[in-house]
Amino acid sequence: MNKNIKLAVAGAVLAMSATAANAGIVIPAGEWTLDINGNVNAFAIMGSAKDSNDISGGGLALTKDGAGEKNNYSINTGLLPSWLGFTGKTRQNDVDVEFTISFQPNVSDNAAAGDDKTPLNRQSYVSFGDKSWGSIKLGKDIGIFASNAILNDMTLLGVGAQAIGRSGHSTTLGGIGTGYIYAAWKGQVAYTTPNFNGFQATVGITNPNQGVADIGVLTAGTAVSTLNQDRFGIEGQANYSFAQDNFSGKIWVGGASYKVKPLTTLEYSASVADIGANLNAGSAGLTAYYYKGEGVGTTTMFNQALSVGGAKRDSDGGYVQATYVLPTKTKVGLAYGISKLDLAAGETAVSTTVKENERITLGAYHPLTKHLNLVAEYNKIESISQTNLKNTSDSVSLGGILFF
Repeated sequence: MNKNIKLAVAGAVLAMSATAANAGIVIPAGEWTLDINGNVNAFAIMGSAKDSNDISGGGLALTKDGAGEKNNYSINTGLLPSWLGFTGKTRQNDVDVEFTISFQPNVSDNAAAGDDKTPLNRQSYVSFGDKSWGSIKLGKDIGIFASNAILNDMTLLGVGAQAIGRSGHSTTLGGIGTGYIYAAWKGQVAYTTPNFNGFQATVGITNPNQGVADIGVLTAGTAVSTLNQDRFGIEGQANYSFAQDNFSGKIWVGGASYKVKPLTTLEYSASVADIGANLNAGSAGLTAYYYKGEGVGTTTMFNQALSVGGAKRDSDGGYVQATYVLPTKTKVGLAYGISKLDLAAGETAVSTTVKENERITLGAYHPLTKHLNLVAEYNKIESISQTNLKNTSDSVSLGGILFF
């Protein structure tokens, strides 16, 4: 896996341990060192919906089905999909060169002839550089903006919020849409500075087509899902990491800017910024994160970003998360997250458009072996519409995740 993902997952298992950050299967190959790595995970998820209100414009809480059934059962990969990654590294002409290609199968969505879900392909990039001047990345990898929000989310090892629907989604949502906007996996050209005593920054241009499901209802009864963007997205992030004796942490700020053209008669600029911190002292850990955007929507970039007529909606949100590693090496954690979507100026509230999605997560993550972790989570999701209709759902998930 990507080094950042490895380290984040390791931190979610044991504070500052290398349980999951170790290299995978390392193979020397001439001038190259190859690393075959990844994870396999699966969870039995038992959900219960309390309401059946229609908040189809961005609501994330599960609802009762058409027959009034409140229960929802699925066997699914979690927020982090199962992963098979191939990384190669070499140093030539005083330049460090690396490539990564990865595939993400899943365990959901049974079909008569087997699993009919297409595997994901989230990484395909080459990077080159030197510690004296930094590095350049070319290809597809996790987005720059909001990447630290998801990489520090404890539900990266678990489930978090479920995706809307009965079952069969490639991954669950974790805290996406209930605390942060999804960083996504994007084609990009990015430059990362050298590490200046803990300070490091990344800035890049990204493929602007996010594949949004619904940017908003721009004309009566017409939902626009295709974006025609006439420039690259711009994303950046600056981090400061520190460690002293038994205390360590990271503070970061980031932002993104896009120029969006959903219709030939409408074009607008979208912008968003965030700030976050992750602190660890002994067995205790604390993460806090906040974002605020204009015209970026909620959950995924540009989802529900516009009103009828094309006015931009503001949005904001964040999460706080506290964890503690018990003497048994089990990490327990409690998290609260919320994502809010405001009405545009002059917009009339409708019952189907979400106002906020809220999440409470209680989790336990136990390293049974060096590579195998058992996970138990409880999640409560609440969605409120712009007219204050409410949907609430609960879920319990049990499963495991194996890293290699």
